[in-house]
Amino acid sequence: MIKLNVPDMSCNHCVKSITSAIQGRYTAATVVCDLEKKTVAVEKGPGASELQDTLKEAGYSSTLS
Repeated sequence: MIKLNVPDMSCNHCVKSITSAIQGRYTAATVVCDLEKKTVAVEKGPGASELQDTLKEAGYSSTLS
């Protein structure tokens, strides 16, 4: 599991956008967003750098947790 901090995630729309961006590119990925902690955990997905690139393209900055 890869866990990322996403400080720009501020609402449920962000959660949906992030989940859609990741699952749109990596259909087998399981995405769990924690809005309160501003984290995203991904299983069965790509490596951390690919995830960060995907989030960046969706408009969100991220760091490894």
